[in-house]
Amino acid sequence: MSDLKTQPTDASVEDFLAAVEPARRREDALAVCALMREITGETPVLWGPSIVGFGRYTYVNSTRKPAEWPIIGFSPRKAALTVYIMPGFTAQTDLLDRLGPHTTSVSCLYIKRLDQIDVGVLRELCEWSVAEMKRLYP
Repeated sequence: MSDLKTQPTDASVEDFLAAVEPARRREDALAVCALMREITGETPVLWGPSIVGFGRYTYVNSTRKPAEWPIIGFSPRKAALTVYIMPGFTAQTDLLDRLGPHTTSVSCLYIKRLDQIDVGVLRELCEWSVAEMKRLYP
């Protein structure tokens, strides 16, 4: 369906997360995985070598080709835990203001340590994101 390099795989999410270093990043990744599983009701899937995604939607990319991407996901990168919030953040500045230390780009939320943010606010942000994606891509 798509020419994107990042595609869903059959690789084990459990094995991937068990190998994340350092231990703090692994613990944070396991906690976010459990949170997203609970919010979405979906089984996590490894997209490419390092993105854990939940659900999927089809959109038309800039080359006018249909492409698939997770409804929500994360990646335990070396520099920070990256949370993929697909609709972006412009409507959620109040939540971001209450979240704690983080940075953002277009659809990425970067968190260095889960114990330094308000996980309840992260839950609200993820719940909003999933609901908004399901509204935009029924």
